[in-house]
Amino acid sequence: MASAPTQVAEGVHRLGSDLVNYYLVEEGGRLTVVDAGLPAHRSQLESYLPTIGRTLADIQAVILTHAHIDHVGIAEGVRRDARAPVHVHQLDENMARTGKSHKRDGSMVPYLRHPATWKLLAMFVRSGAARPAKIAEVTTFGSDAGMLDVPGRPRVIPTPGHSPGHVAFHLPERGVLLVGDALCTYNPLTGRRGPQIMPKAFALSAAQEMESLGALEPLEASVLLPGHGEPWTEGPAAAVARARAVGGT
Repeated sequence: MASAPTQVAEGVHRLGSDLVNYYLVEEGGRLTVVDAGLPAHRSQLESYLPTIGRTLADIQAVILTHAHIDHVGIAEGVRRDARAPVHVHQLDENMARTGKSHKRDGSMVPYLRHPATWKLLAMFVRSGAARPAKIAEVTTFGSDAGMLDVPGRPRVIPTPGHSPGHVAFHLPERGVLLVGDALCTYNPLTGRRGPQIMPKAFALSAAQEMESLGALEPLEASVLLPGHGEPWTEGPAAAVARARAVGGT
């Protein structure tokens, strides 16, 4: 099910569905796509851009928190049609190019008892994610990248664990922290709501996911935007505390 796109902070827009989020960041009439959802989300993007007075040509970059299939769906098409480079951490480069994922810390089997798991799998099939998307060309950055030279000028916050090169993006002047899957507020396999790390079946290392929460904890942000679930407005430290209390998922 598609959710209505909405502005969630100054110049920051939330798009996607009730299960998968991606975002647009505006600066001076130029746009950055943060994560790239699922293949079926392309039509939603094209429908939404005119409502904010923008076109596909205004997209200057796509930046990925990581290269899992539900974060790269429209990246190649936008790269090609808007001539917008796709930026990803160097440790996720191969996954972005080939669609081949890393090893996982857990099996999907224990999650099959949850209705949320079947809802997610059905949505993947309907949204074109059954076949992994590949990005023909990517621009890589390292963990010491600092600020990316793209609209919004986000600061790169390394948060490995969910994937080898997972990062969050901080927009301190706007009070926004885009956390990707470093934590979620809706667990897409169990259906549990509230801040928590992503499930083991999707992660490289749940232990490293927990360790990476420490990189988010001291940051200042009035809104935290995850890849899955609703925005969190009680600050990163409170989100991290809740996720640690929940533990592995």
